[in-house]
Amino acid sequence: MVKKNASMSLHILFHRNAAWLCFFLLATLPLPAQYKLTIKIQAVPSVFSNEPVFAAGSFNSWNPDLQQFTAENDMLVTEIKEVDAGRHEFKFTRGSWRNVECDAKGRDIANRVVELKSDTTIVCTIDGWKDDATHAASLHTASINVQLAAEAFEMSRLKKFRHIWVYLPPGYEKNKKHYPVMYMHDGQNVFDEYFAPFGEWGVDECLDSLIKSGIPGCIVVAVENGQMDRMSEYNPYHFTWKTEKDTFAFQPKADDYLLDIVNDLKPFIDKKYRTLSSKENTIITGSSMGGLISYYAAVQYPEVFGKAGIFSPAFWTASGIDALTDSTAGRLKGKYFFYMGGKEGGTYVEDMKRICDKAGKNAPAFIYSVIDPEAEHNEKYWRRWFAEFYTWIMADGYNVQTGN
Repeated sequence: MVKKNASMSLHILFHRNAAWLCFFLLATLPLPAQYKLTIKIQAVPSVFSNEPVFAAGSFNSWNPDLQQFTAENDMLVTEIKEVDAGRHEFKFTRGSWRNVECDAKGRDIANRVVELKSDTTIVCTIDGWKDDATHAASLHTASINVQLAAEAFEMSRLKKFRHIWVYLPPGYEKNKKHYPVMYMHDGQNVFDEYFAPFGEWGVDECLDSLIKSGIPGCIVVAVENGQMDRMSEYNPYHFTWKTEKDTFAFQPKADDYLLDIVNDLKPFIDKKYRTLSSKENTIITGSSMGGLISYYAAVQYPEVFGKAGIFSPAFWTASGIDALTDSTAGRLKGKYFFYMGGKEGGTYVEDMKRICDKAGKNAPAFIYSVIDPEAEHNEKYWRRWFAEFYTWIMADGYNVQTGN
């Protein structure tokens, strides 16, 4: 059970003037500071130079085709108004994460960062595009133990087709062993740098090393995300994102997505590969929205997923997650690893602590909750903690809580 931090609440009783007092308090609270961010691009690669360029970042829900640049005095310029003060990360795309920026050799680069304390203008240079064919041969990083299980697997309820990659433990082809299975979301980012717009987790290299050292092996199934449908497919609740110019309403499709995994993909994998199909040997893992859907899957299908890796869960997008945890967390009877970076921003850390506390109080489960105080919201840090997660989730253990 997760330890519950002591807290102190202040209760105020309101009488006849309650309505007026509430209005006064709200009216006098300071509003969050907002500023205008102007981004200028002074140079782009000659390849694809005639295509539009966009900025995608924390200021627009990482939408890759929303904030477009226009030509102005030999530069590309865009203005984003009413951006909250503080740290923001972003990257440039040509309208899709398949053609995100990279370095001159085609390698992934870290997110660009800007700290807003006033109206700000920054000037940038784009060195390369990920989909430039000249880089393709050198960018594939998947190990020899990764293969394409299905090029176009039908997700029948979503009415979509997805790439499915699979990692088979070293020695799989030469033995007759059966293995646990881990299902991972955002499959583009799991094994191969070439497909990963933000960098890969390096799960294949990590497991190659851990298995060699004696840690039990596992089959990993990486499910391609739906790109622009991702915010809907990984969320069981309606979610609205507002920007300076537009409002985006995402309809919940998480239940259809999970039914496709539970009723279609899992039977396909269990038939095609030598798996241990029980709940104790079935893990579901993801980060951000993938962390949210992994937690939701564990609660909704405890008879299927007995273990979960819940990295940087985007609980802030899920309006009903507290009520769900209060009413159903008692179903959690397996092992659940929660992770958050201390520098991820917003209410991310507080949200995860709250859900962990609720789940730990109500569920007879093993929960490992860790907060890395220096970590940010990206693949670099999820990759850093994957070995710790995997070693714990595959072994016998007790409830653990570390970090602040």
